[in-house]
Amino acid sequence: MPVTRASGIQNYKTDGSNYIPDVYAKKLIRKFYAKSVFPSICNTDYEGLIKAQGDTVKIPQRGNVVISDYEIGGGLGTAQRPSKAGVTLNIDQAKYYNIGISSVDQTQSHIGLKDENEDDAVKNMAIAIDTDILANVFTDVASSNAGTTAGLISGDIDLGEAAGAIVLTKDNILEYVMNHMLVLDEANVDEDGRCIVLPKWACMRIKLSDLKDASITGDAVTPLRNGLTGKIDRCEIYASNLLDVSSGEFNVIAGHPTGMTFASQLVENRIIPDQNDFQDLLQGLQVYGYKVTNDVAVTHGVIKKAENLPAAMLNEEIATPELPTSSN
Repeated sequence: MPVTRASGIQNYKTDGSNYIPDVYAKKLIRKFYAKSVFPSICNTDYEGLIKAQGDTVKIPQRGNVVISDYEIGGGLGTAQRPSKAGVTLNIDQAKYYNIGISSVDQTQSHIGLKDENEDDAVKNMAIAIDTDILANVFTDVASSNAGTTAGLISGDIDLGEAAGAIVLTKDNILEYVMNHMLVLDEANVDEDGRCIVLPKWACMRIKLSDLKDASITGDAVTPLRNGLTGKIDRCEIYASNLLDVSSGEFNVIAGHPTGMTFASQLVENRIIPDQNDFQDLLQGLQVYGYKVTNDVAVTHGVIKKAENLPAAMLNEEIATPELPTSSN
């Protein structure tokens, strides 16, 4: 509401003089970006070695030392030369943005169009890369760490697969996360630093599970109260809207950062004048690559939501049973 004016007092706001212009916010309304999780669940040990698309990084692998029985006088046999084929990280992916900012718009705008657009481009670049990786990296997981017969030792742990996705509810979500950890246990994967990426609807089921009881988690405040998913057993929980989904089935990955590596480089980030128009071009080029370097340090499962009951069933009235009539 404007301040009221006495009769006959000039209103410079509405008389067309523009002495008192409208005031606009200097920042756009905050946009909610999907969270990029991949840089948090893998290692980036080789990122400093890349400069452009087409680069390759040779990653050596530790060989397996064989332990033998010893007997007095039996000698030590031939000395081992432990070796294992290395892994090649190919920087074979690239994404770019190209934004035109009119000189007129830039001059007349009440916000910094260049800064706002560049900030949006950088964040959406991270989302695009995360989506690509989460949709493909699970294909390189060891067969013993995926599907309905996972487990290097037991072979009977069900993580779900395309032909038999696990239907997650608040009653079985904790067991499902623990099954991923059990698969990693059987592969002797380090316990510190383990993590799992779940869709946000699955994380909601965690908050509605038995973890809502603070006496179970040992926390002062329940996950339902503080809104955080946190840690289950030795596993950090990451929620993402970017997981690969097909026909309502979500591909879930878990593991240890030593199992995956990621390298990325912003090789071009420039503002240049457009030779054919009065505008500046904001351009960026990012190259990256990713690789499963230890296929037993990563797990893969397939989950889906419980199907909702049909509306007809929810609205159906339950008939009251007829009581028998007295014969008297």
